[in-house]
Amino acid sequence: MIIKVCGMRDAENIREVEALGIDWMGFIFWSKSSRYVSKRPTYLPQKCKRVGVFVDATVDDILQHISDYRLDIVQLHGSERPEDVRRLRSLCGDSTAIIKAVNIATKDDLMHTKSYEGVVDYFLFDTKGKSVGGNGEKFDWSVLADYAGNTPFLLSGGIGPDDAARISQTLTLDGFPDEKCAGIDLNSRFETAPAIKDINKLDAFIKKIRHYE
Repeated sequence: MIIKVCGMRDAENIREVEALGIDWMGFIFWSKSSRYVSKRPTYLPQKCKRVGVFVDATVDDILQHISDYRLDIVQLHGSERPEDVRRLRSLCGDSTAIIKAVNIATKDDLMHTKSYEGVVDYFLFDTKGKSVGGNGEKFDWSVLADYAGNTPFLLSGGIGPDDAARISQTLTLDGFPDEKCAGIDLNSRFETAPAIKDINKLDAFIKKIRHYE
């Protein structure tokens, strides 16, 4: 299972989180976010993949960040159209994976994935809320039983320190597409302040979730 920790910014905190053995680390390049990365941190992870998070950014801006931050993955968290994603793919090539975030409240929201099938590498299912992400609340994971796509997804939205057992139980529910659930995305509920992760809470959670695998 991929463990992604998002909303990173502080160099020392980046080092500490990387040392926990996570798989992906996310950096938010959206100026309205409290976790916005306005300048390159003095340290960037070397052992896990770097994910850049964008909200309705221009293709040129995304390509510049891929170059400046040596991003492995681009996460699109806005209203980007499939044709926008195709253009980005044609310019950055297959060496950069693309995630499309889809905000979920009911099973009807899963319909938004259909036009991106075969266009993106992953979906990220987040909670529909006031903000495009980082709302710190869960949606009803059981609605994902209606997900019939072929694209793997990451589970996001309000996952906290006490949710390891619940995630494991959800993945074993009848009808849940566990074979399509590639990983989980962790952010606000592991923070002591915006963009500062609590290392002890993360460490304990990661050990639990790895135990359940």
